[in-house]
Amino acid sequence: KVLDSKKLRPGKGKARNRRYKMRCGPLVIYNEDNGIKRAMRNIPGVETACVDNLDLLRIAPGGSFGRFIIWTEGAFKKLAEIYGTPKGGAPMKKGYHLPRAAMENADLARIINSSEVQSVLRAKLEAPVSHAKKSNAMKRKSVMETLNPGSTERKAALQKASEKGTSEFTEVQKAKKARMEASKKHNKQHKKGEETFYKTLMKAFEAKAAEAAAKKEAEAEGEDEE
Repeated sequence: KVLDSKKLRPGKGKARNRRYKMRCGPLVIYNEDNGIKRAMRNIPGVETACVDNLDLLRIAPGGSFGRFIIWTEGAFKKLAEIYGTPKGGAPMKKGYHLPRAAMENADLARIINSSEVQSVLRAKLEAPVSHAKKSNAMKRKSVMETLNPGSTERKAALQKASEKGTSEFTEVQKAKKARMEASKKHNKQHKKGEETFYKTLMKAFEAKAAEAAAKKEAEAEGEDEE
């Protein structure tokens, strides 16, 4: 699996002594090198390390936990000498102690739900009443469709009616032409001659103007006689 993952490295790293890249395999950690290093160096992906010189980039390459590590018996026993135990210090490191847990009982859910903690807690606050956000139907098509069903179809039909070459546009033009012809026919029949609205209005105005002029003449004649 490791051997099949060997591929050419992209970029300029090919010219910098790292032409190929390959997956990491198991890591063998030893205390004394009794031929372990020579035995493992020809296996692709397998790496070796001394327990005195552990490297974080080898234990967790790329910051990813879960690498398969093989410990020898001597290396595993020497960990207690290097890092110590929870009860005692580390013989090979001056003033070093293993980090202790901040909590003796790490079951946090059990502590929170315990009767001792729940008895002193305040009552649960009710969530405030939230109102739905108002939406402008003139800007949101979905809201307009809810308030006015069929508005989307009518809007699309109006848009098609204004596009040349569509069947809706042809029907609109036919209706417009028929309406114009009917209007002309009505005007020719009812708005021609002496019976039009404007001429009827002007006749009434002329009659009143003639009455006013006759009244003025009569007043002028009366003054002359005096």
